[in-house]
Amino acid sequence: MKQENSLRGVIFDMDGVLCDSEPFIAEAACRMFDELYQVKAFPSDFKPFIGTGEDRFIGGVAEKYGVRIDLVAAKARVYALYLEIIRGQLQPLAGAGEFMVACRKRGLKMAVATSADQIKLEGNLAQIRIPPSSFDVIVTGDAIKRKKPDPEVFLVAAAKLGLPAESCLVVEDAENGIMAGRAAGARCLGITTTYEEERLKACGAEWTAPDLAHVPSHIPGVTSDA
Repeated sequence: MKQENSLRGVIFDMDGVLCDSEPFIAEAACRMFDELYQVKAFPSDFKPFIGTGEDRFIGGVAEKYGVRIDLVAAKARVYALYLEIIRGQLQPLAGAGEFMVACRKRGLKMAVATSADQIKLEGNLAQIRIPPSSFDVIVTGDAIKRKKPDPEVFLVAAAKLGLPAESCLVVEDAENGIMAGRAAGARCLGITTTYEEERLKACGAEWTAPDLAHVPSHIPGVTSDA
């Protein structure tokens, strides 16, 4: 019998959790800056803005280089390049599909909550062959006002699942995402695809794993009944 502190829902971030898309979106953004603004940006420039949504992901780097950009046009070009780059290249991260099946068998509700826009989510899920119908709820960055580390995306996802955030496990790879999950009141599993374990734990991750194939066996209601 599950105890009262058992979790009843899992809210997945997308990039760096279900698939390792970060190198591809950084490549697309670097190409956009070179193509539209003749600025030589580097993938490392984008790391502080991972998990905050593409507006900030692009805009933060534009600020770093002192470039005034047309954000709508820049983001549209980044997404166009990104969808070309990932074709046949983007793969699901180890254990993603199997972990989702296990969650469903346990009767857990599932959501994906990402700061990315709908166009990127649809492109990613198509490439990694996870149908959107696999989730009870989908929340994307273009449906919310405040991006991570603000908790809005996770609060909206939990509400749509019909659960208090406190009964949800947020699965995140980014510091901004872990902070958002904790601010929402959720418990957090940090996936170390982008940041090392110590940094994710410092932000509030209760558990960490290299991927969803190696999730700790003692998460109440998710990987254990205790």
